[in-house]
Amino acid sequence: MATLPNPLPSLATSGLELPPGTVVDATTDGPWHEPLLWYADGPAAPGDWAALRDAGRGLGLLPVLIDGGRRDQWPQAWDLDPGGTSYPGDHDAEDVLSEVWDAYAQDELDTENAWPGLAPTPLADGPDSPETLAAELAAMLTDDGMALEGARLALVPARRSADIPAAIGWSGPLNHENDVARLCAVLRSWEDRFGIRVVALGFDTLTVSVGRPPTTEAEALALAAEHFAFCPDNIHQSALDSLEKYAGEALLGRETWSFWWD
Repeated sequence: MATLPNPLPSLATSGLELPPGTVVDATTDGPWHEPLLWYADGPAAPGDWAALRDAGRGLGLLPVLIDGGRRDQWPQAWDLDPGGTSYPGDHDAEDVLSEVWDAYAQDELDTENAWPGLAPTPLADGPDSPETLAAELAAMLTDDGMALEGARLALVPARRSADIPAAIGWSGPLNHENDVARLCAVLRSWEDRFGIRVVALGFDTLTVSVGRPPTTEAEALALAAEHFAFCPDNIHQSALDSLEKYAGEALLGRETWSFWWD
């Protein structure tokens, strides 16, 4: 789906210097007809993500950190569902977000406000390029004692960072959205407007770097509505339980966004 041909079957002869790893084709319906991803058998070190990004890009492979979490769940146990995943380009980001807003915002946010529309692109660029920032975040997350210490490096056949979840049929948001490609359409829009890059995936978690974060309260508040529609659990199951709190503490000037679906 994400790139043709899939370079993973010829990974051994690709010329990439990779540590020992595992090629995954396990899905909810049995083995997939081609590999979905490769991931290392051991933890990533700071710098590994950036090195593999540069080496794999010409082959159509993009890196992502894989977090096994407290349950030590790796991709073979993630209930991957590529057969139930459409193509991100077939969906419109605003349509996806407005549908969720109309369905849930009144009850979960106690608001009668109509969908406010997509947030504007921030007026100010971040100090680093999106690619540089993504590499810095991956290095920081995998450093000793940091949030994703023990995470493993993976390669996914995808044309753009936003498509990584759809390329493997990731089902992390299953209780919120059955077809992750619809959420990847939103990630594509965030790539364009906010310079995000998908850096890490867990069983039901997603972490992205943000190359162009909102720099004003108005920008952050407009974006908070999108985050609610993308991942309602980030707000209604959090101490940041209003758009205003979430905008001020989780979005304003923040170069990392994290999502978790119950």
